[in-house]
Amino acid sequence: MTDTRASDASVHAGDYPVVAAEKRMKKDWPFYWVSRVNARYAQVLERRLKPLDLDLARWRVLMSLYEDEHLSVSEIADYAVIKLNTVTKIVQRMIADGLVVTRVRPSDGRVTEVCLTTEGDRLRRLARKEADHVFASSFVNITPDELAQLNGLLEKVFLQLEGA
Repeated sequence: MTDTRASDASVHAGDYPVVAAEKRMKKDWPFYWVSRVNARYAQVLERRLKPLDLDLARWRVLMSLYEDEHLSVSEIADYAVIKLNTVTKIVQRMIADGLVVTRVRPSDGRVTEVCLTTEGDRLRRLARKEADHVFASSFVNITPDELAQLNGLLEKVFLQLEGA
């Protein structure tokens, strides 16, 4: 009996290559690597943030607020890739810890914005040093051009997934 499964690494559906089923969780399935890299990054960064009493979710909120000084809770949720109700709870804890404050958005009184306090910015700077260390050790053999290409490809896939 002849095996009719795809024997090469990919088959084509229209003009788009499709990874053969037996290869999906192997080297040819990009989402496998994206997931593994993200998980390893999370493990390493979380270990480095723990002495600062930070977890990844609070790190993401701090960094979102650093890049955009005032953000609504829904904007933070979008940038940090965290569910809205989870971000609301995180922000409430960060207010209690003196890391952020809120205000009414000047251009829209219906929106509450979140902003880093001096202490929140101090903690963000410390956490960023840890993240910079992880970044430097992760990309030591990657050229700036390769990094730009990687970021461009990941952004392209991200945007294409919106319509999937």
